[in-house]
Amino acid sequence: MSPAAWVLALPVRAYRLIFSPWVGYNCRYHPTCSAYALEALAKHGAVKGGWLAVRRIARCHPWGSSGIDNVP
Repeated sequence: MSPAAWVLALPVRAYRLIFSPWVGYNCRYHPTCSAYALEALAKHGAVKGGWLAVRRIARCHPWGSSGIDNVP
């Protein structure tokens, strides 16, 4: 993982550690948005992986779809 991707992954890891247990595990997609973001950052780097993570989080709303959505 590049240094920039590692820095972008820090807030995701903090969310998973601190907030995710309180919010609950009610993700519409599999893998969860945080797991998707970490995998996208590791696989594609900071720019493309960050963009993929932002797009995925934007799709996660009550009127969005659900199901399996793997990192391309």
